[in-house]
Amino acid sequence: MAWLLVIVAGLLETGFAVCLKLSHGFTRLWPTVAFCVFALGSFGLLTLALKKLDVGPAYAVWTGIGAAGTAIYGMVFLGDLVSTLKIVSISLVIIGVVGLQLSGSAH
Repeated sequence: MAWLLVIVAGLLETGFAVCLKLSHGFTRLWPTVAFCVFALGSFGLLTLALKKLDVGPAYAVWTGIGAAGTAIYGMVFLGDLVSTLKIVSISLVIIGVVGLQLSGSAH
């Protein structure tokens, strides 16, 4: 259950990173509100998960999901540059996230 919280928190991290861009420096109301909601949800779920998980693997999985998710979202929906190197690098992040998730232990 704790790993599920980390995964959802990582997806919410993707949401707050995208909303941060869409807020244009917090000058647009709804993306700013969405950023706050996603950020609070992400940090809140990560905090709950850390009651049961080691901080290193959990934090790495959380940031990995957020980084990979944000990069993929940017390429698919925001017109970010797509390159072979970027796709390979994102794949390596995802492989690392899976490896860290499998290595994490619950208390």
